[in-house]
Amino acid sequence: MSDETPLILPGDEHNRRLVENVHPAAWKNPEPATQYDLVVIGAGTAGLVAAAGAAGLGAKVALIERRLMGGDCLNVGCIPSKGMIRAARAAYDVRAAAEFGVICKEASLDFGKAMERMRRIRAGISSHDSAERFRNQLGVDVFFGNAMFAGPEAVEVGITLLRFKKAAICTGARAAAPSVPGMEEAGYLTNETVFQLTELPRSLAVIGGGPIGCELAQAFSRMGSKVTVFQRGNRILPREDPDAAALIHRALERDGVELLFQAKLVRATKRGKEKIVVIEQDGKSRELIVDEIMVGVGRTPNVEGLGLEQAGIAYDAQKGVLINDRLQTTNSQVYAAGDICSSYKFTHAADAMARIVIANALFGARQKASALVIPWCTYTDPEAAHVGMTGLEVTAGGIDQVTLTVPLSEVDRALLDGETDGFARVHLKKG
Repeated sequence: MSDETPLILPGDEHNRRLVENVHPAAWKNPEPATQYDLVVIGAGTAGLVAAAGAAGLGAKVALIERRLMGGDCLNVGCIPSKGMIRAARAAYDVRAAAEFGVICKEASLDFGKAMERMRRIRAGISSHDSAERFRNQLGVDVFFGNAMFAGPEAVEVGITLLRFKKAAICTGARAAAPSVPGMEEAGYLTNETVFQLTELPRSLAVIGGGPIGCELAQAFSRMGSKVTVFQRGNRILPREDPDAAALIHRALERDGVELLFQAKLVRATKRGKEKIVVIEQDGKSRELIVDEIMVGVGRTPNVEGLGLEQAGIAYDAQKGVLINDRLQTTNSQVYAAGDICSSYKFTHAADAMARIVIANALFGARQKASALVIPWCTYTDPEAAHVGMTGLEVTAGGIDQVTLTVPLSEVDRALLDGETDGFARVHLKKG
């Protein structure tokens, strides 16, 4: 039998349908094969792609998941965040419609209905990642439970032993917990809990000005929350082009988000239903009273409880499972892909890495992760997307470059769409 079915809030028909797809309550784990060509631990993007791809090529595959198939992307990441961002954009478009000659009566947003729409769509999408599909259509043996290595060539799921020729660790990462006095007692949201909300918080403190913090800060503000973002550095989105980050900075402020930089979080407390965040900024202490605190300060790899030592697999609590360029761990029979081992914590990066695992583990290929060129996008409005080296990285590498920039204010379509805050920029190696 599978482990206890995870509780997903709110307990409505959509979440019940989601769970029935990705961790069915009545699921019975199969009798294991004598040996598997590939055992995949973790059914997020990397694990699903590795399992489906390997099975499609004729391998005997076992897939192990302790919570919800679909991982972060389906359940607490890409899918729910984009649903929420789209609802926030609709609210913004109504308010901005007069510019295009569309006169709307004053609109109000029903946060509960917006989130219900997201849950309904997520539940429909979940069939693609379902246990039934992987078992019945793809021929994968799906096991629910905690996986632990029982040696260099075997994994235990409860009392069941799975022997393998090759294995792939795809257990992902989770939201990092802030080491701030009183934060646990006060209570806080992460990307893993924020989409459970059914009522809009009147005020929200967002800890961290990275992609998750900026995306959700803007969405909540557009929906009607009073949002304050705390960033330890001197700008948001430090991995983006500085001009792009500055443009998004202005957009967040335009949408009512308060941005506080060089802000050190000192402590948090709770008073009744209110939460109090204390920060230090410019040598001065400041108190902020909010309904909710949201933390978006990074990710922690899920390396605990896997028995990695018993399989001879080296890992680091911050970096995750240690791999070579071909995604092999220090146990040459075991590979890793996705957030558990990569600094690129994106769904499409996990997908690409899983395909490398299939080629290298099952067919003896020598594909390299370093050959991947990873694009990424931050889904604020305007969005910021890039691929390849940034200008700062080119300069730091001592490469002579020519930079071409076209502002959107010079693009006809952007003028007509009213979307002129932005630019396209290309860095070329000189010559």
